[in-house]
Amino acid sequence: MRLDEASLTRWGKRIGATTTTPVVIGLRGQLGAGKSVLARAIGEGAGVTVSMPSPSYNLLLRHPADMGREVVHLDLYRIESSDELWELGWEQLGLNHEIVLVEWPERAEGLMPAHYWVIDLSVPVGHPDLRDVGAERVGAPPDLAAFPMSLSGS
Repeated sequence: MRLDEASLTRWGKRIGATTTTPVVIGLRGQLGAGKSVLARAIGEGAGVTVSMPSPSYNLLLRHPADMGREVVHLDLYRIESSDELWELGWEQLGLNHEIVLVEWPERAEGLMPAHYWVIDLSVPVGHPDLRDVGAERVGAPPDLAAFPMSLSGS
């Protein structure tokens, strides 16, 4: 599906508002593909009311959300070895009422849980204001909100 930023944001908000927890969502794509935009939208939809900066340098940020949920946002770009994940409390992620958003999930290859989503984002050639978006279910994670039916979001 090809989406503009507004449609991607609306879809992210629907995911955050409607997904069942716990859920782990990997956000995969090049630098600038929209991973952090989608993560912030999911957080906003879940009820996060504070700013959600990219956790590029912190690696992991936790944000309280509505209904006793928590959005855990990880950016694994700077991880050099999957061994570093254990220092972040990796084995405790995705429990209870968490929405876990993992940017660069390929850096955790072999350590991702049995049930999660991968959302792929890319910038189509010649269309810098659009994103090609795909979602893949691994195992049996909770459902995500369906893609928007149109770019207008109506």
